[in-house]
Amino acid sequence: MWRISWVLRGELAVGPAPRYASHGARLLEEGITGVLSLCSESEAPPPVLPLRLQQRRLVLPDHRAGRPLRLEELERALELLAELQLQGPVYVHCKAGVERSPLVCLGWLMQRRRLGQLDALDYLMQVHPPTGVLPQQLEVLAQLSLVAPQPEHVNAA
Repeated sequence: MWRISWVLRGELAVGPAPRYASHGARLLEEGITGVLSLCSESEAPPPVLPLRLQQRRLVLPDHRAGRPLRLEELERALELLAELQLQGPVYVHCKAGVERSPLVCLGWLMQRRRLGQLDALDYLMQVHPPTGVLPQQLEVLAQLSLVAPQPEHVNAA
């Protein structure tokens, strides 16, 4: 069964890649407005999702990639998540919903909810038991600035 785990109800959900059109319908039923994919299309060919779902893709490396995740990649994923989140709740996924998507959710919890890394990990493992972020990925997460990016303000003259 395809499972959506709410990290923050009405804001952020996580899980495996949607594979069937019915998964897109389920995302809409859950109130999701955006989808952030962290895996390549060759890893998980996407179904045709409803046009109402805003979609972004940023391929992050996992344990099979042969290279480590870079801090800049994690920061970019969080920027894309923030952009999508302006429109409403976002579903973040990688192939299986075990490494990459939970990692980005951890970063979100640390930046936006000001949780420490261990508290964020403990919480995420409670709401999304498949979480299996690797030690190397946690090292990159530890480098993440805890200051959430602020929107630029334009001063009227």
